[in-house]
This record gives sequence, C-alpha cells and structure tokens, in this order.
Amino acid sequence: MKRRPFILGSMTLGATSLAAPGILRASERYDAMVTPSELPEDFLPREVRLKKEFEPYQILVDPGQFALYWTMPKRKAMRYTVGVGRTGLYESGVFYVGAKKKWPSWTPTPDMIERQPELYEKHEDGMPGGPNNPLGARALYLFEPGRGDTFLRIHGTNQPKTLGRRVSNGCARLVNDQIIEFYERVPMDTKVTLYPMKSA
Repeated sequence: MKRRPFILGSMTLGATSLAAPGILRASERYDAMVTPSELPEDFLPREVRLKKEFEPYQILVDPGQFALYWTMPKRKAMRYTVGVGRTGLYESGVFYVGAKKKWPSWTPTPDMIERQPELYEKHEDGMPGGPNNPLGARALYLFEPGRGDTFLRIHGTNQPKTLGRRVSNGCARLVNDQIIEFYERVPMDTKVTLYPMKSA
C-alpha cells in the first residue's frame, strides 16, 4: 500500500519555533518529539459523507470498521482509523468527555492487573506521562452520568501498527500526531457513542 506521512501544519510550525528544551514544560518537550506517523493511505484522516444525519460535533466509534467519526453539519464527518478494545473488553454505550489531559499519567485498573500481572503489576502505582506511556500524547476520558469515570479513553499511541486491530483493554487509540490534532477539536462534555462490536 502507498504510504505517506500525516503532517499537521500547526504542529510542524510549533516544533520548529519552540525555544530551548531547558525552558519548556515537559509536555511541550514531548510535543516537539512527536513526528508524523507513516501510515497506509487508507488510514489517514479524511472527510467523508455519512449515510444519515447526526447531530454535529460528537464522536462515533464503529469498532467493526475500526473507525472514529467526528461529525459535522450536512452529514459530513472526519474519519480516523483507530485501534479498539479486544474481544470481551470493548464496552459499547453512550458517554461524554468528562476530562481531557495532555501527556496523561496512566495506572492499570485492578482488572488489568488480575488478567495480566506479568505486564501490569509493576505499574500498579502508576506511570507518569511521556512518550512511552500507553495513553500517548493526549487522552479524552469517557464518563457516564451517575457512574463518573468509566476508565475508557480515546487516547494516543506511538505504535501505528496497532491501528485497525483489536488490541486494547477497552479504549480507542489514534496515533500521537492525530490525537494531538483531534484533541483540539473536542470540547468538554462532547457526546461519545461507542457502537456494539458485532460477533465474528
């Protein structure tokens, strides 16, 4: 497949105009380290036309297509290719963005530690944000009324090969350069619909 980098003009400008690393916050230094991801042409964000009208400025995730849509007026949407939760860990439903964080810290849930202690037990006290953090450059935290934080996230990753796959513990992931751009589009309290995963 033909590949080309997904380059954000604003991010590129930011990276070339940043001051010396010593006077930057850690999150700014990390942003300067993010390089455009090499992705197949089909995996690049693109504007699409939806089959039906949706309220604009909400997030729809179709796990069967590994697609995240940011809806816009007149049946238009931006489509991003994502990785989704593994079978049995993906949770469908209607949520809202209850928090947003740049280069977030991460702590595995007790269920994750119980399922795979060899991977997660060493991080039970948490991992600070940074390029090697599983939540990547940005994270949108999904909440439900009456439940609060669901521990589901839409977040970044520095592993492009995990897009288009069922790989995570229930979250949806974009590559870091795309989540940085997408994060700026999405305000707090945005509605998020995770559609059910159809049986194979």
